[in-house]
Amino acid sequence: MPSPAPTSADRDTLRRLAGRKMEIAASAVNAERRAAWLRHDDGSGGRPMILAEWGGIRDRNLPFDGNRLACTGEAGRGLERSLRAEIARFEELRDDHVVEPFVDVAWKISASDYGVQPVVHTTDNAGHLAARNWEAPIKDLDRDFARLRPRTFTVDRAATEDWRAFVESAIGDLCPVRLRASPYWTLGLTIVAIDLIGLEGLMLAMYDNPAGLHRLMAFLRDDHLAYNRWLEAENLFTLNNANDYIGSGSEGHTRRLPRPGWKPGDPVRMADRWVLLESQETVGVGPELFAEFIFPYQRDLARHFGRVYYGCCEPVHTRWHVLAGLPNLARVSVSPWCDEERMAAACGAAIVYSRKPNPTLISTAVFDEAAIRRDLRRTLDTARGCRIELIMKDVHTLHEEPGRLARWVALAREEAAR
Repeated sequence: MPSPAPTSADRDTLRRLAGRKMEIAASAVNAERRAAWLRHDDGSGGRPMILAEWGGIRDRNLPFDGNRLACTGEAGRGLERSLRAEIARFEELRDDHVVEPFVDVAWKISASDYGVQPVVHTTDNAGHLAARNWEAPIKDLDRDFARLRPRTFTVDRAATEDWRAFVESAIGDLCPVRLRASPYWTLGLTIVAIDLIGLEGLMLAMYDNPAGLHRLMAFLRDDHLAYNRWLEAENLFTLNNANDYIGSGSEGHTRRLPRPGWKPGDPVRMADRWVLLESQETVGVGPELFAEFIFPYQRDLARHFGRVYYGCCEPVHTRWHVLAGLPNLARVSVSPWCDEERMAAACGAAIVYSRKPNPTLISTAVFDEAAIRRDLRRTLDTARGCRIELIMKDVHTLHEEPGRLARWVALAREEAAR
């Protein structure tokens, strides 16, 4: 059913916000950030880039409360929430997020399961993050493998066009509307594998049934590649080379995508896009086993894409000698559990050093600015000569002091300038 047209009051609210977004997009501050990102990516010099995320915070007092909205219609509230969030990020958080002079509409894409589903058990924690476990549907890789089915994919073009028509009718004359789809976050394979066979099952299979695990990993690689080929064939890919969320918290600004020869209006290919690969679930797996059972299938995916961001929360330094062979590797996540010295030496000036400071420093009862500065200085001094980005993510509490996140951004700017 088409979204109802916005009321006059809702339309006024949305147009006021769209006008402010366009002012920000045209500002000198925003232009400096865009230029700095491009220099950062191509290695032509510049400053460390700074980003912070607030989407995972579960406090009562939030840096941005997306529920305090003026619009009454459901569709209008969704658009209002996204506009207010981006404006608040510029005006209050003041990190290096770039505001583009567009409103993005994503394709409405869905995928089936693999013919089986885990049974998930969660605890009740009053809406906060809580423990969970699950019963993996594949108990025996040899006996149960035949139960797996490759996924099927669908796109609701009518619903996508309906949403685009709503946005254009409300603010399209002020703020151009574009399709800018991100159909998945990661092509990490082990996040799916452990849903199917369990974390213990994944680790034990490396010893008990190596052939069965290779069969599963090849199945998942082929399924992920089939999804991306379907997206290409359906012309659903769009570029992700601007302020698009790529990797583990970074932005995709680059002059190196799309690949040479691509022209506006041409179909976007895997080779024209960034991709994230990671394997957080194998943090307890040694580099030799990672090299045997995980990396070959990641490498098979990486070679199809233009640029690769590798890693999220896992400490990659122990397996760097393996990951260094990944095709098209451009940025790597240096998590709180990484050996910073080893990763600085590994990245040099060739690969972006995407540092994730430990969020504990801004989450505990005492907000210790001296400790935060020491942490930032250690990274900036250790990775001197690298192309550094500082990304505060995976923050789940600010101890009910929402101003802490913006203060961390300010401290990071001061230390980066130093």
